[in-house]
Amino acid sequence: MAAVTAVVGDEEYLVGRAVSAAVAAYGADADEVRDLPCAEVSVEEVAELTSPSLFGDSPVLVVRGVHDAGKEVAAALLAAAEMPDVRIVVTHAGGAKGKAVLDGLKAAGARVVEVARIRSPRDREQFVVDEVRAAGGTIGRDAVADLVAAIGGDLRELATACTQLVADAGPSITAEAVAAHHRGRAESTGYAVADRAVEGDVAAALETLRWAFATGLDPVLVSSSLAANLRTIAAVASAGRGSPDSLAGVLGMPAWKIRRAQGWARRWRPDTLRRAVLAVAEADASIKGAGDDAAYAAERAVVVVAECAAA
Repeated sequence: MAAVTAVVGDEEYLVGRAVSAAVAAYGADADEVRDLPCAEVSVEEVAELTSPSLFGDSPVLVVRGVHDAGKEVAAALLAAAEMPDVRIVVTHAGGAKGKAVLDGLKAAGARVVEVARIRSPRDREQFVVDEVRAAGGTIGRDAVADLVAAIGGDLRELATACTQLVADAGPSITAEAVAAHHRGRAESTGYAVADRAVEGDVAAALETLRWAFATGLDPVLVSSSLAANLRTIAAVASAGRGSPDSLAGVLGMPAWKIRRAQGWARRWRPDTLRRAVLAVAEADASIKGAGDDAAYAAERAVVVVAECAAA
C-alpha cells in the first residue's frame, strides 16, 4: 500500500469514512493514530510523527484539510511523503485552493481516493442504492424515494437506515418495508401530506396532516410542499409524453419524481390546477402573517387541493 493516502472531497461523512478505511488498511491500532486538523499541525510535529520509532513503524498521521496548509507545513508533508515506511492520510477539499500540495503528494506516489459529491436528489437516491447493495441487499425504486423522503439528506442517517433495513427486513427492500420502519418520520413530512392531497385522497391527506401537526410540523412546510408538488405536476404535464428517463435531463428532475408526477397529472386539468395554485398561494400568505390561524390555513389548502384533484 502507498505510504500516503489523499482523500479528496468535501462530503464530511464520506470523507470521514474514507479516512477510517485508509487508517484500517495501514493496520494501525487506535493508539497508533494521530488525527489533527491542518491548522494545528506544526513542521516539528510532522517530522516527529513521521519518524520511525525504536520499535518499528511510525504512527499513522492523519492531517485534515491540507488545502489550508501553509508553505512550511506543506513542504514538511511533501518531504515526509518521500521517506520510507511513513503512514500518512491527508484530506483535501478539492478545487484550486491548496492544489500544489495535493499535486506534490500525487507526484510522490500518494494513493488518491476521490469522494463523490452528493448534491442532487438523484445523487442521494444512488447513494441509498449503493449502501443497500454494500449491505447485501436490493431496493425498489419507490422504496428509495420513500426512504430519502423519510430521512432527508443526512448521509450518516441514510447509511445507517440502509444497513438496518437489510438486517431487519431482509435483502429485498420494498416501499412497505420502508413505511414500516420509518412511518412516523415519513408521515410527518410536508411532502407526505402534499402527496396525499395531489392524489385526491381528502381523508388520507387530512389524517396525515393532523399526525404531522401532532409531531410538530410547521404549517409553512405544508404550503411549500403543496406548491412544489403543483409546480412539478404543471412542469411534467407541459413536457408532453415521454419516458421519465428521457425527460429527466430536460426537466432537471430525477426520473422517479417524473414518473410519480405523470401518474398525478392524469387527474388534473388546467382549470383545477389553477384553482389549487391560487388556494395554496392564499394559504401561504395567511401562514406567513396575513391570517390568524396558520394551521387552519394549511388544512384548508390541503382540502382544496385534494378536492381539485378528485374533481
